[in-house]
Amino acid sequence: MAEKKPDFAAGIASSDLKPDTILAGEFDGKPVVLVRQGDRVRALSGECTHLGAGLEQGIIAAGELRCPWHHARFSVETGEAVGAPAIEPLSCFALTEEGGVIRVTGRADANTQASLKAMPDQRRIIIVGGGAAGHACADVLERAGQGDRVLILSADADVPYDRTFCSKQYLAGKKERDECMLPSGAGQGAALVEVRTGTEVTAIDTRARTLSTADGQSVPYETLILATGAEPIVPAIDGFDRDTVHVLRTLADADALIEAAEKAKSVAVMGASFIGLEVAASLRQRKRPVPVIAKDDVPLAGVLGEEVGRFVRGLHEDKGVAFRLGRTIESYDGKALTLDDGSTVDADLLVIGAGVKPRVELAEAAGIALATNEEGGGIRVDATLATSADGVFAIGDIASYPDPRLGHPIRVEHWVHAQRQGQYLARRLLGKVEEGFGDTPFFWSGHYDTSLRYVGHAASAKDRRIEGDVDEGAFAVFFREDGKEQALLTCQCDVEALEVEARWDMPASA
Repeated sequence: MAEKKPDFAAGIASSDLKPDTILAGEFDGKPVVLVRQGDRVRALSGECTHLGAGLEQGIIAAGELRCPWHHARFSVETGEAVGAPAIEPLSCFALTEEGGVIRVTGRADANTQASLKAMPDQRRIIIVGGGAAGHACADVLERAGQGDRVLILSADADVPYDRTFCSKQYLAGKKERDECMLPSGAGQGAALVEVRTGTEVTAIDTRARTLSTADGQSVPYETLILATGAEPIVPAIDGFDRDTVHVLRTLADADALIEAAEKAKSVAVMGASFIGLEVAASLRQRKRPVPVIAKDDVPLAGVLGEEVGRFVRGLHEDKGVAFRLGRTIESYDGKALTLDDGSTVDADLLVIGAGVKPRVELAEAAGIALATNEEGGGIRVDATLATSADGVFAIGDIASYPDPRLGHPIRVEHWVHAQRQGQYLARRLLGKVEEGFGDTPFFWSGHYDTSLRYVGHAASAKDRRIEGDVDEGAFAVFFREDGKEQALLTCQCDVEALEVEARWDMPASA
């Protein structure tokens, strides 16, 4: 039986709330947490606005309340969602502290807009791309009351949605389609950002500061933010042009895959990547048999190490996924895959998880400088995420930026990191930050009931140190680059992951 949490309306002893700790309780039947920093006590809603994690299991760092599940960050002072994947703020509550007793007296939402300065001028901002980075950037501007100066041009048919649901909750049948849509700041009475879906930008004229679209529009800009993201790689293999071959990037892709999987007798996944394995897990939860074909001998070994790779493989095998490892696909006839050893795998539906590539064609054609392969490819940006073209920025999967901790440029393809770049750039345009972007990369990957969390960035998993027991599913793996620990993978070590991330972060807020 769960321990009953204190009723903060009735009050608690002041001595029960220690400095820089999080105390969980309730107010009016809703979860609330108390936090003491110095002489000040704050009362905030107790569940993360991202996916509802209990915030009492998180930590306090740099004036922020940090979520244990997906590392969302909230201002302790205002409740503002200052770090993705959270978008919406926490509710704040009024309280008193008298006679050695703390009592919550009612709801008193902070005006998070007031914490954002007005735009320095009347710049018209065009964002190309409505994914993680583009939406997050627009959302911060919208919540600051600047939404009427922002236009998102998105080639996607849908308004901005949470892409992580495509391979996880939505594909597994645990979320409805409308639950995938991302929130906006409209609820705070802010001016709305305009979003034009199904709008493909075909050219950029950096001298005239105009964009051309596929439907013949010419759109002027003063500030341009490229957030075009990445697209799935489809290997040039005989038969991969069939309509029974699917990739998974968009919500429409997920719709098509769900419909096809319902009709398919045999489903196969090419690639034991994160996306490939998440698709396999989701389709198994839909009771589909799923073989995974991959050239690697151990799934994810190059990224996470062989020990964790074998652990992940075991999670999937326990749920009925059949692996054909160390194999490549030679051809596909729409009913079966022929592998390089001459064997076949039944598949009247094939899902390709062979990685993605940054969408840089627009920038390249406009003469905007690209990054080298050593810099991770993509578009080269400086510490403020500015490109080589005046007034043009790049964020998200396409941005190769100088990482302040590693000391060299990197390009990161993580949902949360793309969102945080968007949030950072919006705050910089608002005049709230002066420093360069310095957030430590973070991503998570779900495999049935097991979540892996990865903090930092390492070029490979070759040099690693393991704490805990990988086979038991409770471990931390530190990855080194040039002899220095630069990344951490954890399973059931949430607080350690948060504490390491906080230690590695370069502050990006004024």
